[in-house]
Amino acid sequence: MNRTYRATILGAGIAVALIGAAVALAKDKSGSAAAFEQLASLVGEWKGAQDGVEIKVTYTLTANGSALMEEFRPVNMNNHVMITMFTVDGDHLLATHYCSAGNQPQMMTKAITEPLSKSLSFSLARVTGMATPEDWHNTGFILTLEDKQRLTQEWSYEYKGKKGTTIFHFTRTQ
Repeated sequence: MNRTYRATILGAGIAVALIGAAVALAKDKSGSAAAFEQLASLVGEWKGAQDGVEIKVTYTLTANGSALMEEFRPVNMNNHVMITMFTVDGDHLLATHYCSAGNQPQMMTKAITEPLSKSLSFSLARVTGMATPEDWHNTGFILTLEDKQRLTQEWSYEYKGKKGTTIFHFTRTQ
């Protein structure tokens, strides 16, 4: 009888632990995790153009699925390839952009309360690799998944105190 009682208590304890882990996992998969999963749907190849230059963009999940890498490659301009890494950080997403200008702006979303919104807005948190504050650098961007086949990115930048935006439209190729 004593063994049965212990087995029942042990079984109940394991059940409570598993339920607690499931609740914690569901809680962890709140806004930022769900938004990252939506970003991960970008995995594949995309194409677009800017000022007559064809651009290929490739999204790849890396680091055991914890980071999404965007490779931005203007065709025939190998020295202008850029990488942006997307990751989850608590209740928001981070995007670190490795720019062909030689700097690395790190941008982040506000706390994500609507994870399935079709747009994510990233604002500059800090930037490294600049010789002076006047250097050209990105200050944020809005990524909009129009549908499963179309993507828009609106990048904001600053150079010598002047601000501007550049809009890119991409279509999925694979």
